[in-house]
Amino acid sequence: MKNLLLTGKPGVGKTTAVLRALELAGVPARGFVTGELRGPRGRTGFQLRTLDGRTDTLASVDFPGPPRVGKYGVRLEALERLGVPEIDTALAEGTLLVVDEIGKMELFSRSFRDAILRALDAPVAVLATITRASHPVAQRIKKRPDVQLVEITPSNRESVVQEVLVPWIRDAVAD
Repeated sequence: MKNLLLTGKPGVGKTTAVLRALELAGVPARGFVTGELRGPRGRTGFQLRTLDGRTDTLASVDFPGPPRVGKYGVRLEALERLGVPEIDTALAEGTLLVVDEIGKMELFSRSFRDAILRALDAPVAVLATITRASHPVAQRIKKRPDVQLVEITPSNRESVVQEVLVPWIRDAVAD
């Protein structure tokens, strides 16, 4: 399959697995990952970081929204300024595309939805994380015949990296 999607409970290590597999595979890729922003009282939001190191805040308890996901206001312009162009660049270059994540926050953006669907249809390999929760767009993506869906758990995370992700990345780039 040219599209490999990881799912699992929040905090299980999907992003960590993707980053570790990219490091071990040692191949060029475009795209972005998301990570928590933390303060003295716990998580305060989420940051988007491109694989080449550019960052912006995607969601924060301090952003008013809309849209909102739980206690977080979401800044779609951060995703549309950094994430969507990374998808388009990977498509133009024919480079492995990493998208972390196809989730509720990101799916508020029509530009992102359109870009991820273009990427899944394109000849480039897509390695992405996707929400485990039910969402109409995410459910359609998970059911695509060109998608392999792998669930990450605490007990299988390292074996998925070594036995699934690294070989898949190397094969995808070799094609």
